Amino acid sequence: MSSGGKDLPKILKKHEADILGDWIKEQTATAPSRTGAIKESELREQSREFLNLLQVAVQEGRPEDIQAARWQGVREMLANLSRSRGLQGFSPAETANFVFSLKKPIFSRLRREFAEDGDTLADLTWSATELLDKLGLYTTEVHQRAREEIILRQQQEMLELSTPVVKLWEGILALPMIGTLDSGRTQVVMETLLQRIVETGSGIAIIDITGVPTVDTLTAQHLLKTVTAARLMGAECIISGIRPQIAQTIVHLGVDLGDIATKATMADAFAVALERTGRTVRRIRVES
Repeated sequence: MSSGGKDLPKILKKHEADILGDWIKEQTATAPSRTGAIKESELREQSREFLNLLQVAVQEGRPEDIQAARWQGVREMLANLSRSRGLQGFSPAETANFVFSLKKPIFSRLRREFAEDGDTLADLTWSATELLDKLGLYTTEVHQRAREEIILRQQQEMLELSTPVVKLWEGILALPMIGTLDSGRTQVVMETLLQRIVETGSGIAIIDITGVPTVDTLTAQHLLKTVTAARLMGAECIISGIRPQIAQTIVHLGVDLGDIATKATMADAFAVALERTGRTVRRIRVES
């Protein structure tokens, strides 16, 4: 940057009010439908805060590295803005436009100040472009990370909701499973089942895989891990929902279920569980 890197901060300070006014107009014009989700007072406050932090950060020379310590305030402000706008439904591009829309107001002031000095104008324009591009991309990265965190949290919640442990009878639990059983879901299944075993003191758990579309070697291994963990907690497991296709697949894969009881339906597994707990079900004749 020319003049020891002092021209851009001078321009930002000298024309702060005009740049701020034009910038807000630019933001409103480039994203009218989405900007309406933010109150004008909030938009103005965010813009003013960013300009103030930007002036402080650019005081110390060329802004090549926005990860430097002097840019911490700017990064924190943009990170908070990116997360909040992500929650408001802004896309990454709309969020980055908060920074990119500042280019036009700044370039306009640079042209007026250095119209007679082409080299300085070119140098400052390039430096400002490089800086704002980096800051805009930074908002996109933060926005994306925040969205990924939300998605992961939602996936975790969905996993927990999709693995309910139901108390069928005193001492008998049922875990109906639907969908693919992968490593992540196995961990949730195991933790949920073990917790319910502790809470209810149940000695038998029925794991129903009727809703599991396919069973491969990995799925079988996950089932065995769950059964082993339950046994360590003092509960025996019965696997129900063994369809002919799944039975053939298990035999073909050479998976050894050991002494684990298996049944075709949950009703059959429940009958076995009742028998093991010393209970029976009998029909009562109703007198007409």
